Amino acid sequence: MLTYILSFLPLSDQKEASLVNRAWYYAAQNALRELHQEVENQAPDPQEPNSEPQGPSLLMLQGLQELDLTACSKLTDASLAKVLQFPQLRQLSLSLLPALTDMGLAAVARGCPSLERLALSHCSHLSDEGWAQAARFWPRLKHLNLSSCSQLTEQTLDTIGQTCKQLRVLDVAMCPGINMAAVRQFQAQLPQVTCIQSRFVGGADLTLTL
Repeated sequence: MLTYILSFLPLSDQKEASLVNRAWYYAAQNALRELHQEVENQAPDPQEPNSEPQGPSLLMLQGLQELDLTACSKLTDASLAKVLQFPQLRQLSLSLLPALTDMGLAAVARGCPSLERLALSHCSHLSDEGWAQAARFWPRLKHLNLSSCSQLTEQTLDTIGQTCKQLRVLDVAMCPGINMAAVRQFQAQLPQVTCIQSRFVGGADLTLTL
């Protein structure tokens, strides 16, 4: 019963609830696991292209404001496009999704236009073209993590600078296609950005730097 009740809370409240005592901790962890499993259940089986999702649909949670799908490796562009339709969602993590491409990013942008915090670190298939399609849907973005997105270049910074005027924090660490000159130009374009993580950009040799 406690797990069921906690499943209706935002992720931040679930994390706070987990600090109450051991029973609440395990209940909160179970609620998070069930949410992750619910999303992965929406992913179509490649062996059964016409298979229907199992279990109650996440589309019923229209008021959802926070969602962490980090390292949910079964998620594909198709499943994300089908499931991530939350107009009130404020915070989303899609980091470490090996199958996420530009097509999926554009679909997420259309389905979740109210995002303020977005994490996409280690999504190696995302490109400048994908950001050109997605960024116009996210004028409210304040925190953006693109670290270790190996295909992104200064074109993505230009796109972000033109469309995400409310941005305050940006992480492009370990993006080999972005150099410090582009980072400095971005800072001049958006002086309200108070924090830019740019460690090892431009393909810097970590071994030599350390």
